[in-house]
Amino acid sequence: MAKRKVLFISANLHIKPYPVYPLGISYLMTYLDKHLPETDFKVFDFNLGELNNLTTLLEEYQPDFIAVSLRNIDDIDSQSKTSFIAGYENIMVTIRKSTKKTVIMGGSGFSIYPELLYKQLKPDFAIAGEGEESLVQLIQSLEQGNDYKNIEGLVYAENEKVVINIRKGFLKDLDLHLSDDLINYYWDHSGMLNIQTKRGCPYKCIYCTYPIIEGRKVRMLNVDLVVETLVRFYKEKKINYVFFTDSVFNMNNAYNVELAEKIIKSGIKIHWGAYFSPHNLTQDLLHLFKRSGLKHIEFGTEALSDTQLINYGKHFTVQDVINCSDYCNKAGVYFAHFMILGGYGETDATLTETFENSKHIHHSVFFPYIGMRIYPNTPLHTILLKEGKLKAENPLLDPEYCISDQFDLSTLKAKAKASGKNWIFPDEDKSDIMEKIRLKKRKGLLWHLLLEP
Repeated sequence: MAKRKVLFISANLHIKPYPVYPLGISYLMTYLDKHLPETDFKVFDFNLGELNNLTTLLEEYQPDFIAVSLRNIDDIDSQSKTSFIAGYENIMVTIRKSTKKTVIMGGSGFSIYPELLYKQLKPDFAIAGEGEESLVQLIQSLEQGNDYKNIEGLVYAENEKVVINIRKGFLKDLDLHLSDDLINYYWDHSGMLNIQTKRGCPYKCIYCTYPIIEGRKVRMLNVDLVVETLVRFYKEKKINYVFFTDSVFNMNNAYNVELAEKIIKSGIKIHWGAYFSPHNLTQDLLHLFKRSGLKHIEFGTEALSDTQLINYGKHFTVQDVINCSDYCNKAGVYFAHFMILGGYGETDATLTETFENSKHIHHSVFFPYIGMRIYPNTPLHTILLKEGKLKAENPLLDPEYCISDQFDLSTLKAKAKASGKNWIFPDEDKSDIMEKIRLKKRKGLLWHLLLEP
């Protein structure tokens, strides 16, 4: 019996500040390889090829199923508002011209707009949220002629309506193998590869889509499988820098301690980075994490005004941010703060607080975004509807932002500069500098090279 052929397409072209390995596809491929072993895979990545190359591959490979992953909807920059939807439409046109085989869509970007994108892009099926088990069940059902309508997370059309099945179950035991076709490009151009240790997010930040994409129920992935994967990366692929892509790494420190201790016990000499929240962190934890290889922390701080932190739905205070920053400096761990300036509730007074309080944080980089991208089904969406600042019929697929009218945008950069700290705005892109450094074979996150003296 011939193997079924599955072509995965990574549609992402957004590479700032660096190209991101299509991790979701590798988790899907690894899971399918285990549960549907009579499967042959290929991956087409739009960072490595163009539409004409996809046409050639479709004609030569003749896949039975085409799985398209949408990572980003737009560039999340209120000053440029670049949408990627037209590019995704072109991909679907190219696929439909080349084959009549089943197209299945998914990915984090798709999962924010499952009904809207299903209608606009017209795949045969789609999966919202976690996709591994759903994809296995869908392929089996289609091949065997069985009913697929109860598959969790499945998106399909019935009687000219879009049906989106609720997801109740989640996975924990996930192995990961990276695609040999992609490793070299991402290792060379981003200097790191990715892995998850957790899925889900319990926090209530008003703008965030993680709870929509991954759910609010936090799942700790099998720690032994995570470490085994890291060991395999290190020994077989010579990869010595990884980024943990959890929504927030320091959600469960009992798990994190076990992970760090097992990395140390494994004997591999890796560096790693992760997204952290500036709370639930101690000096002792940081020292342990550093021994296991922690080199960079990216804090989702967003504001340095307690008023704004409350407005944004955050679960920490300015003092927590200052304390965690001090801990990092004492432990010798590089850190950056990602900020949202001018978001919901911002005023000149709260901005002044943020810039003044930034003076208490040393040896850091601040990466500010202006305003908040508004996504459907987030608390921000609900707030703006109640306040009459947004129309219910607005689908929000085209980039739309909540930018407070209570502050002076024209003085923003001057105030940032006056703080004496290193604030790098989106239009002050440093990727050209980073690329020059990357050509010298530097690995991992490199923003620490932009730190103030």
